[in-house]
Amino acid sequence: MLEGIKVISMGVVIAGPAASVILADWGAEVIKVEPLTGEMFRGTTRAQGVATGATNSLIQVFNRNTKGLAIDLAKEPGKEVFYKLVKDSDVFISNYEPGAIRKLKVDYASLSKVNPKLIHAVISGYGSEGPDRDERAFDFTAGWARSGLMHLITEPGCPPAAQRAGTIDTAAATHLVAGILAALLNREKTGEGQAIEVSLYHTGVWALASDIQGALFGREPIPNDRSKARNPVWNSYLTKDGRWMWLAMLQPNAYWPSFCKTVKMPELERDARFDSQETRATNCEELIHIIDDIIASKTREEWERIFRENNILYGRSQTPVEVTTDPQALANNFFAKVMHPEAGELRLVATPVRFHQKPAKIKTTAPEIGQHTEEILLDIGYNWEDIARLKEQGVIL
Repeated sequence: MLEGIKVISMGVVIAGPAASVILADWGAEVIKVEPLTGEMFRGTTRAQGVATGATNSLIQVFNRNTKGLAIDLAKEPGKEVFYKLVKDSDVFISNYEPGAIRKLKVDYASLSKVNPKLIHAVISGYGSEGPDRDERAFDFTAGWARSGLMHLITEPGCPPAAQRAGTIDTAAATHLVAGILAALLNREKTGEGQAIEVSLYHTGVWALASDIQGALFGREPIPNDRSKARNPVWNSYLTKDGRWMWLAMLQPNAYWPSFCKTVKMPELERDARFDSQETRATNCEELIHIIDDIIASKTREEWERIFRENNILYGRSQTPVEVTTDPQALANNFFAKVMHPEAGELRLVATPVRFHQKPAKIKTTAPEIGQHTEEILLDIGYNWEDIARLKEQGVIL
């Protein structure tokens, strides 16, 4: 799909690598540039309770299909190697801190002098302007907490809810990829490169756009509280076997009669407390208690069969382990297999865009630090003597 497009990725942790791995899966040549000690995620042994193991699962999922180049950009010969690589590349991706990007002279002003047609794409914490432009950030801080997501998802009286690792990172990465593809198309038309930026903060705000827009229109969005959901058939409920389900009837008037018949409580349909959207909202706490008792009377499996037979919109709450064996996920190729030279066959989460005529492919596992350094340098014109000299100077591994 993107064969012939060369991408330099100075991505760390999740956001930058998540953008470059999408392009890599779609056929672009992606070169991961790291310091000689490797990016900061190389040494991570656990991430939010998920053991990464000897092969580091998080490095694998976000850096597969890429080549590894380890180089010391603080040294002038290292900078020369990097600029030579940039001269022949199409896209540069990084989520280094803005100050580090400027200090290393890999900002757009510097790289566009080397390659005016370069698409320079970065993910920042808070954006390139304003008082916090140089603040350090993770998606937890900028995209989750500051955007309002943490506030609105936290139940009243409970400690703030924590997001899962990479939730905003992967969303920001997807937006960045869209921008890169638009910029590449524009370059085809005009011959011009350009700078693209996505911030974690703005990504969080966009994810919460329905609530933020309400605030812009003068309405204060109310945090989640399942006990006071004003549409009780758009709410979560616990089944007999301790599993949560989500009832998803966004148009309650249309679904209410069918729901009452389905749960064998037809008398609720014309109960004066619940016979309209307005009365159900007014008496929502009472109705939620009733539905709690109804849903608690059967197992999740029993309710799923009943809801499907009666066309009731719902969703089951699954654990990550259940997702990995979900027949629906498997049927739609959510996971791909690739051989690791030491660990054997690995299953990795696939990127979600599915091309039917020319499917994306996962061909290789993530590179070791600097695994392809010699190959990459030979490709851009260095000889073995040059490579030996750079190794002696401590510029490459």
